[in-house]
Amino acid sequence: MNYGSRKDVKKLLKNGLVTVNGDRVKNGKTHVAPDGDVIMVAGEEVVYVEHIYLMLNKPDGVISATEDHLHDTVLDLLDEEHIHFEPFPVGRLDKDTEGLLLLTNDGQLAHELLSPKKHVPKTYYAKIDGKVTDEDRVYFKKGVTLDDGYVTKPAELTILKNGDGSEIELTITEGKFHQVKRMFEAVGKKVVYLKRISMGPLQLDPNLSPGEYRPLESNEIDLLKGR
Repeated sequence: MNYGSRKDVKKLLKNGLVTVNGDRVKNGKTHVAPDGDVIMVAGEEVVYVEHIYLMLNKPDGVISATEDHLHDTVLDLLDEEHIHFEPFPVGRLDKDTEGLLLLTNDGQLAHELLSPKKHVPKTYYAKIDGKVTDEDRVYFKKGVTLDDGYVTKPAELTILKNGDGSEIELTITEGKFHQVKRMFEAVGKKVVYLKRISMGPLQLDPNLSPGEYRPLESNEIDLLKGR
């Protein structure tokens, strides 16, 4: 729980600063039950956390990866106290795409959210170079044929503002490479700005500026786990 390296913890034990259920412990091989035993370090109770869940508003120019030799990654935006848990991004957003990105070390939840069989909806806000029409909305609803011949699953297109520069929201249930951009390219239009605003029941916190993040609330975690 980030109280130091193995060497640091040995010092804490040797100096008598660790207690388990009120008894001073100096042997580092002592077995404890994290959910039952009360462990104190220098009078402070150690609260055991197995998994962390972080909501990040990913900024433009950052890679959705755990490491990259050329660019900053989303992990470079985290504090050491969260890096310690070795979180990873659930899915990915393109380098120039902003918005909601979940980071966690809960592999089971990540698998549930990313599994194609689950059809977890993801909603994006986008600015489009070109006029988005009702015909586009109907086409997206049926499934769009991409440049490689793949036909997307039905998507929900909402036109927020129309004109030479349109604003839309698009909900898809899959995550093909550059999918949103390629869907609009299939109807002769270009995405000039893209931001993910929701993933499943999780909504991007409007108080998070690009590059900022926060731990999920317990009710948000429950929603993601379908409780």
